[in-house]
Amino acid sequence: MIDYRYEVFLAVASKLSFSKAAQDLFVSQPSISKQIKILEDQIGIALFERKGNSISLTISGKKLLDHLQKAKLIQKDIESEFTSTKSNLEIQGDLKIGASTTISLYVIPKILASFHKQFPKANVLLVNRNSENILKALYEYEVDLAIVEDSSGITSVRSSDFMSDEIIAVCSKNSSFRTDNLELDMLKGRPLALRERGSGTLAALASSLKSHGIKLGDLTIIARLGGTEALKNYLLAGEAIGFLSRIAVKREIESGELVEIVIPGLQVRRNFYFVMRKGEESVGLTKNFIKMANSSL
Repeated sequence: MIDYRYEVFLAVASKLSFSKAAQDLFVSQPSISKQIKILEDQIGIALFERKGNSISLTISGKKLLDHLQKAKLIQKDIESEFTSTKSNLEIQGDLKIGASTTISLYVIPKILASFHKQFPKANVLLVNRNSENILKALYEYEVDLAIVEDSSGITSVRSSDFMSDEIIAVCSKNSSFRTDNLELDMLKGRPLALRERGSGTLAALASSLKSHGIKLGDLTIIARLGGTEALKNYLLAGEAIGFLSRIAVKREIESGELVEIVIPGLQVRRNFYFVMRKGEESVGLTKNFIKMANSSL
């Protein structure tokens, strides 16, 4: 096992924050600072540059981070090698998953609940961000497995298919713009509320509209909201039309609170992928999670 002080260093290096590292490790910030000071004294070099309230890695710190990330992978391989003889109830370890908002809120929780029944000693971390930031978290070793709409924005990864999804237009049942059908050209004149930039939902919509010669700039966008739930709640209380995953609005459509608007000719579909860094085999808990997720569909 990697020494605790190196684990502390990894936490601080990944967040570039002593306070955030303390939160992740459930210890006090002074304790984190003390461990880093002991480590720097022990190896005789400065690992961080302190500038006011911010910190950055020194050249030596970056080298140590690179070595420790490789060591963590070796540790994971060792743990995986020797867990094959254990029962699921005995297998321990960390499973760090990063998923885009729709998947985090409406797909993964049910799978994780079933996963924990089979692997009760597993420690699970689920990070919920938009696709762009989840891929960044994967690249920076904050998570071991990413589930996103697109993996083209980052190098040194490999991906495999997970599931597909449909983005649909919806509005409140009380909206004055409520209609069963809406011609695509008429969409330009309707008030729209959309997800924030970096969102996979927005990217999928923009791509589909582009194939019809329509840019986001051609639309009447009155609001952009960060997060699926925020946008959904805005639409429920307002007049605007929005685009959300069918998975995310399933209950609201069934209850009649939101109404689906069919736009003939416009189909917005996207695929979700499991994404991992190249050179890292799908082993241990990660491998079992992917297997369970695929079988749950």
